[in-house]
Amino acid sequence: MVFELALVMPVYNEEACIEHVVLSWYKELSGLNINFVMLVLNDGSRDGTESKLAQFAQNDHIKIINKKNSGHGPTILQGYHMGVNLAEWIFQTDSDDEMKPKHFKELWNRRKEYDALFGFRQGREQSYSRSFISFVSRQTVETIFGKGVMDVNTPYRLVRSELLKNITKQIPDDSFAPNVMISGALAKASARIYNHPVPHEGRRTGKASIVRWRLWKFSVLSFLQTLKCRPKLGDF
Repeated sequence: MVFELALVMPVYNEEACIEHVVLSWYKELSGLNINFVMLVLNDGSRDGTESKLAQFAQNDHIKIINKKNSGHGPTILQGYHMGVNLAEWIFQTDSDDEMKPKHFKELWNRRKEYDALFGFRQGREQSYSRSFISFVSRQTVETIFGKGVMDVNTPYRLVRSELLKNITKQIPDDSFAPNVMISGALAKASARIYNHPVPHEGRRTGKASIVRWRLWKFSVLSFLQTLKCRPKLGDF
């Protein structure tokens, strides 16, 4: 592998904060003396995100991928497929600045003892709809695959590339919530899993890209996709 770590960050309409987010992660990883690459995937943003990201084009540790819009899940999968061929470890985080880089070292310093390390969202304020959907997602994974991951869809996860590669190649590219499936696969395989609390701060810029009615629609889709993909997961 060329790098120790590949960070996968999907981005959609985050012009107000993306410069700060990318810089803060770059500084954090550099400060930890990690040989890393950041894969920043701009998922067809309609605002000024692309122009904000252009300033990082000459940085060898930051790769900007501007792509047509395909959705959060497919964009994450694209980043995973790229990252597993570049680095020993893959870390996925979102670009909304709700979970800070300063907590990453708590996962990184423990990595040698585990296969996957998750930062579960602490203090997260959610609407009833999102809370219910999170509960259903967790119960689905625990019932079908087994326990192990406290926050099955957390966007703060560090996974060994060799495992992630074998899992993601079995997940359809159009999956809405691949992280839920990945959490399930790791639990079913009895991988060595570590869960660590990471403070979750409310969104300060922009807005969530999924409105309430679409949230329910996509949650049902995610549930059905997870059930359908079940026979293909955990066998690695």
